[in-house]
Amino acid sequence: MELTTRQGLSASILGLAGRESMDAGDVAVAFEGGLNYFFFYNLEPENFLDGLKLLLTTQREQVLVATGTQERDVSRLRHDFELVRDRLKIDEVDVFFAEYVSPDDDMTQVQTVIDELQEWKSKGLIRYVGVTTHNRAIALDIIERGACDVLMHRYNMAHRKAEENVLPNAQQAGIPVVAFTCTRWGTLLKGHPNWQHKPPQAADCYRYVLRHPAVHLALTAPTSRQQLEENLSVLHAPQLSSEEVAYWQKYGDLIYGNGQDAFETQWI
Repeated sequence: MELTTRQGLSASILGLAGRESMDAGDVAVAFEGGLNYFFFYNLEPENFLDGLKLLLTTQREQVLVATGTQERDVSRLRHDFELVRDRLKIDEVDVFFAEYVSPDDDMTQVQTVIDELQEWKSKGLIRYVGVTTHNRAIALDIIERGACDVLMHRYNMAHRKAEENVLPNAQQAGIPVVAFTCTRWGTLLKGHPNWQHKPPQAADCYRYVLRHPAVHLALTAPTSRQQLEENLSVLHAPQLSSEEVAYWQKYGDLIYGNGQDAFETQWI
């Protein structure tokens, strides 16, 4: 399956994820720079949503609107969905995710949510059913059952175990993967005491993720207009060479450490 706009254009390989510090104008800059996929976890990034709403008034057919909710109760799920439609003044959401499915979830409730999203899809309320998870076992189960159209999964230079089975299985199943935490919450950009070279730039992190054929899109959430404009260079950058891949994997190994040194590395 390919992610496309309502007009039939392929999703850009980079998507803009909303954050509260963004300016409304960042959405227009991203769109003019070649991005057509816009994601937000919730309705908190007001300026981002203002910019997206404005863009949609003239470019709805060329834009993919992606969001979701962590709610597992169907009534609250529907409430969140209606809030999104009202906030952006749209009838149809392109991608709607059951967000952050984790081992703590009641999988019966999760399946109820997915069933509800499939029903919305059949009614034309959404175009793609999505699931987001950090957990590889859950991701594999979702893929095996064909429970979603789009999988959003953590993947970066440090967190590479998805390469072993999640990404190959998704590719085989024809489920496009949206990669998130590509800079590992910014820690990949900070360097390491045992790394004597320059740390990667954000663009390097996105290029590493996008080199995998299962990954259709990488999310970026820049903290400034300058960072956004720098990240847009990824759209025109060549694919990493095998030497560059090996180079950044060595760096990623240092950042990951033993996998037990920080909260985010303890996700499996």
